[in-house]
Amino acid sequence: MFTAWSYLILAGLLEVCWAIGLKYTEGFTRIIPSIFTLTTLAASMFLLAKAATTLPIGTAYAIWVGIGAVGAGILGIVLFKEPVTLSRVGFMVLLIISIIGLKFTA
Repeated sequence: MFTAWSYLILAGLLEVCWAIGLKYTEGFTRIIPSIFTLTTLAASMFLLAKAATTLPIGTAYAIWVGIGAVGAGILGIVLFKEPVTLSRVGFMVLLIISIIGLKFTA
């Protein structure tokens, strides 16, 4: 059985999928990447809404955005050769610390 936290983590991972998918849609001119992006966007929002029925919306939303931002940042580096700088990595680490902190204070 899924818990609110499970829904939230899965929603965050799906957010990474649709965020990265946006790059592949080429402005929604490519059909398959566009369908993938819109499907994962809808699924991510649905799961966020399920998690928010139990968790405080501020906590759920912040963690959802944090998972998406860190995941998209890492995949941007890996897939798109985006620059790796000390400040970029440092701020991603701060996001991870913030996500963990919010989990423990919720």
